Amino acid sequence: MGKLEGKVAWITGAGSGIGEATAHAMAKEGAIVALTGRRKEPLDTVAHAIEKAGGKALVEPGDVMDKAMAPAVVARIVKATGRLDVLVNNAGTNVTARTFAVLTPENLDYVIQANLNGAYYCVLAVLPQMRAQKDGVLIHTSSWAGRYVSPLSGTAYTASKHAVVAMSHSLNMEEFRNGIRSSVICPHEISTPILETRPVKVTEEERARMLQSEDMANLYVYIATQPPHVCINEVTIAPTWNRAYLNML
Repeated sequence: MGKLEGKVAWITGAGSGIGEATAHAMAKEGAIVALTGRRKEPLDTVAHAIEKAGGKALVEPGDVMDKAMAPAVVARIVKATGRLDVLVNNAGTNVTARTFAVLTPENLDYVIQANLNGAYYCVLAVLPQMRAQKDGVLIHTSSWAGRYVSPLSGTAYTASKHAVVAMSHSLNMEEFRNGIRSSVICPHEISTPILETRPVKVTEEERARMLQSEDMANLYVYIATQPPHVCINEVTIAPTWNRAYLNML
């Protein structure tokens, strides 16, 4: 029996990268995984692979920036499974125009809406069910930029990810009485599709030295499988070959 047998996990940004890897890892541990992303086709591909391996997956396309999406998806998940145990709040984005000199109000709104408001919408949608269960785990993908300010990630992304950290800690302060545990993860560079938004392109050699999506998935499964009395508040994680240290040196 897997460590997540009988559990239901909702994963946003599940069509690629961290979300895809986490969906596979949690399904392998026995969880029913609900997959959300803006494009249905990648979600169908992930779901098919999970089911082919003997797991169970629900495809729930949607954009986290749409405030009506999260409550509707949660209602369908609960109707289909009867519960919701884990939220992996993973959807996020960035823009190429990152400095104040080139940032536009439209780009700012786009990043904040995707990274912060979208995360909040999902949290607000799952809390009633988790409160009723007196149990639930929320895992939020923040960033190294959520702890350390650097020009590399850009001002809007950095601000949004700092806010995600604050949101997660605030959740623990308010919801611990309901058995709800919130973890925020602050990874340094990961080889995922979001690197395509970098102003300076990353080489394949550099990608190979970064964290991989599977590394994050292993961490998320570990957090989700801790006993109810354990809350892992925050994790910073980086590749051994940390390019931030290279810049300092």
